[in-house]
Amino acid sequence: MPVSFVGSAMTNDGSETRARSGPVFDKEYTLRLAQAHEEAGWDRLLIAYRSNWPDPAQIAAYLAANTDHIEFLVAHRPNVSYPTFAATTFATFDHVTDGRLTLHFISGAFDDDQQREGDFLKKDERYARTREYMQIVKKAWTSHEPFDYEGEHYRFHDFVSDVFPAQQPRPALSFGGSSPAAYAVGGAEADVYGLWAESLAGTAEQINSVYTAARAAGRTEMPRLHCAFRPILGATEEQAWEKAHRVVDQIHARKQGLSKSADVASHRLRQLAARGERFDRCLWTGTVAATGGGGPVAALVGTPETVAAALLDYVDLGVEIIAAHGYDYLEDAVEFGREVIPIVRAEVAKRDTLRQKAADAPTPTADVAALRPVGG
Repeated sequence: MPVSFVGSAMTNDGSETRARSGPVFDKEYTLRLAQAHEEAGWDRLLIAYRSNWPDPAQIAAYLAANTDHIEFLVAHRPNVSYPTFAATTFATFDHVTDGRLTLHFISGAFDDDQQREGDFLKKDERYARTREYMQIVKKAWTSHEPFDYEGEHYRFHDFVSDVFPAQQPRPALSFGGSSPAAYAVGGAEADVYGLWAESLAGTAEQINSVYTAARAAGRTEMPRLHCAFRPILGATEEQAWEKAHRVVDQIHARKQGLSKSADVASHRLRQLAARGERFDRCLWTGTVAATGGGGPVAALVGTPETVAAALLDYVDLGVEIIAAHGYDYLEDAVEFGREVIPIVRAEVAKRDTLRQKAADAPTPTADVAALRPVGG
């Protein structure tokens, strides 16, 4: 089971631990970061969405024109365009980038940010709208005959696109969430389901919920699983933990306040932090407590070998896509790509080879003479 790695295409150098040094879209920094990911062996870059951030599709197109092969996980919120328009827009984008698109749908975790763009639907209503949107985009990307759609949120007649994606039959659709409504939508419609890292037990619980929803929707092929982490590496365990505590001190020093998100994923992280600081091999909730859990902030702390072993524990649960970014985006992306990715890939390849050998091995046949009854 190949494992892929997703970094983050940040558009400036500001993070929870530091104020940005330039504009919100620093072209030179954004490109340098993307190229560093590509050179360090990452597979894909997430380009996130918020109402007042640079447009993800424009950023991805800029980066695609200046990189060779790294792919893009482009975030898109259904409230900002009609689904047939989005289907043709992203089909065009897939051609522009030579088939490097995965489209990530965000229903919206924050009511206030949704309302800044005129979206006043409640959370579960947003999930229902996203489900319709994903259905329409998939149909528009694959149907060469006109089709109608009659839903609660969208209605149209006789649409057929003349623009189809470069990837056939279509690019993958990604989705995430930690509520029953989210599981129902992503389980039914997503090719990739995104989770924020929790303890192994908590992650296994969520995976079971996703798979249960997928089966309830009649699916036999389960969504691929994407899990997001914040790695904090050190040459020794002691150095890694010293760095981790410096990170928390820097977060507090910025005095930006705790997240007020009522999002279920954030709530689950806060509950985890309330139960303790350390879980499994090296999962640490100190960063959750410092930020309030408003994002995928649970950390893996340790040497590259320790963090790689922890990631393999999640691979054993079924995670195929590992998303990660540190707090110094550029330096941490290079370090993680150099120190951790090769270890994980080598171990996964080793396991896959052993599994294949076991599958190809002939079935032992019984010794007929040994089975013959005595005196027979």
